[in-house]
Amino acid sequence: MSDEVNENPSMTYYVIASVFLVWNLIGLMFYYQQMTMTPEIMQAADMTPAQMAWMEATPVWANAAYATAVTLGVLASILLLLRNSLAFPAYAVSFVCIILQDIESFVLRSPSEAWGSGAYIIPVLVFAIAIIEIWYSKSVANRYYR
Repeated sequence: MSDEVNENPSMTYYVIASVFLVWNLIGLMFYYQQMTMTPEIMQAADMTPAQMAWMEATPVWANAAYATAVTLGVLASILLLLRNSLAFPAYAVSFVCIILQDIESFVLRSPSEAWGSGAYIIPVLVFAIAIIEIWYSKSVANRYYR
């Protein structure tokens, strides 16, 4: 992959990269909220005992995968805005962490018992957007990256 700028990006490039950054910052915010949630906050949020047990039973390695996924997603988005060729590998590693987290959440446990059938909507959306981020960062690599 060339590190030389081949042409100037269009405004669309910056809009898409900015949307990716906002999306990943929202993910980072949700991670922070989840990690700082106390039993009192869970009760105040009207979580059921099953939902509270689900949150408390999440293993450290799954939380670490979540933290790495959102942090690398933010970093990758910043790198994309800066037209840096490291955006693609950062998105790729973030995606691997998403898969690890989803294995814990959907293979090793069943979220529908605690959260209902809607438990799959956001993770599917996260998975799809991560694929789009990887594809986009790779597709613009030869045109825009430094």
